[in-house]
Amino acid sequence: MTSFHPPRLRLSVVKIPKPQIVSRHVCNFLAATTLSSDAQLDFHPTTHHSSPDPIQDPAQAIPSLLSNCPNLLELNQIHAHIMRTRFLESYPASFQWNNIIRSYTRLEDYRHALRVYTAMSGAGVSPDSYTIPIVLKAVCQAFAVGFGRQVHSVTIRHGLESNEYCESGFISMYSKGGEFENARKVFDQNPQRKLGSWNAIIGGLSQGGRAKEAVAMFMEMKKCGFEPDDVTMVGVTSACGSLGQLNLALQLHKCVYQVKRSQKSHILTLNSLVDMYGKCGRMDLAYRAFSRMDERNVSAWTSMIVGYAMHGQMNAALKCFKDMREAGIRPNHVTFIGVLSACVHGGAVQEGKHYFDMMTTTYRIVPGMQHFGCMVDLLGRAGLLEEAREMVERMPMKPNIIVWGCLMGGCEKHGNVKMGEWVAEHMIELEPWNDGVFVVLSNIYASRGLWREVERVREIMKERKLDKVPAYSFTTNAH
Repeated sequence: MTSFHPPRLRLSVVKIPKPQIVSRHVCNFLAATTLSSDAQLDFHPTTHHSSPDPIQDPAQAIPSLLSNCPNLLELNQIHAHIMRTRFLESYPASFQWNNIIRSYTRLEDYRHALRVYTAMSGAGVSPDSYTIPIVLKAVCQAFAVGFGRQVHSVTIRHGLESNEYCESGFISMYSKGGEFENARKVFDQNPQRKLGSWNAIIGGLSQGGRAKEAVAMFMEMKKCGFEPDDVTMVGVTSACGSLGQLNLALQLHKCVYQVKRSQKSHILTLNSLVDMYGKCGRMDLAYRAFSRMDERNVSAWTSMIVGYAMHGQMNAALKCFKDMREAGIRPNHVTFIGVLSACVHGGAVQEGKHYFDMMTTTYRIVPGMQHFGCMVDLLGRAGLLEEAREMVERMPMKPNIIVWGCLMGGCEKHGNVKMGEWVAEHMIELEPWNDGVFVVLSNIYASRGLWREVERVREIMKERKLDKVPAYSFTTNAH
């Protein structure tokens, strides 16, 4: 098999963060440890034979401050101090750089974490088996796959590519970037792969919409003698839910409890069971798994709400949402997608408006494309087409084809020709190749007896020579 060699890393200069106001204990430390450049460079940890005072010894105090730093304000100030005092010249070990990269990644400033890694490379400090997994996590979260390829070349150059955590990190990175061939190359190149690599490829395929391949990989893993852990089961149960195969779901449920007997089960695994059964259409089994959970987090409640909504059980979904709030669990943006979807399926316009308002005012959640899509669908189905139009026009982002499709479905259901023509213009602009827009517009004309317009649309379709895309159809919500 041809070896996989990504391009070499190109270095750029890291910017020193600007000092900001931070807590008193950090300020006290920074004041106590600010040394002149010469004094800092002459300070070496090997000269200490007794236990150093962490308040005065930067080698111990700075890692402690970084690991306990609660926010980016303090982290930027500490990083500025590190750069200003040339601390990393006195202590150039990768351990110190790793602490900074890890802290920025933990506080979700992924781009800054990658800039620190670039500065580390520019300083001539080699990464170790702890550096690469941290960097790859930042790469994945920042969707910086191009940067990740460069990190891959550095990893190969330092002989770290077969490290379990580095290998699984690259598999996850390429999978998340949709580069499944590269993910599989990384996986296949190490015949001595560990469970972490199997988990990475299964999870990557599952999250990337390749559910059948994920399940097949799980079966292959079992044949190779590996026993799944919680991470494995989360990936494969998610894939099973996407496939909607109940028989497979029941078999995987047994595997979950086999894992539970052999090691401490994680709440994510039980959440994945609830989600899997919900997607398979068995809300009774989903509720059974949910009711047996000792601890129910927002994901567990949301899985139940989304499951009920998906199968048109509005009352059950809204009751579950009420119970969730009474249990003191704060809903997130996904929870409200489930709640609003339930209102759509139940035709509950007033309830939908109430929960949309609750989301924005009570919980301060900024509505996303899916939330607006649900509201447009809800209003359109109810015949409130002008309200639906106003909702589309005041969206802070450009409506996508799904949102326009929801409004078009309302126009088809209620035979609104004028608005249907307006929506069709926007949809054709987004997807000029999609003949489904013309079909629905023709249906609207036909519902009003406008046969000349029906014929005109058909002629336009012939002139544009629009061929239906295989396995693709434009759907509306008229029924």
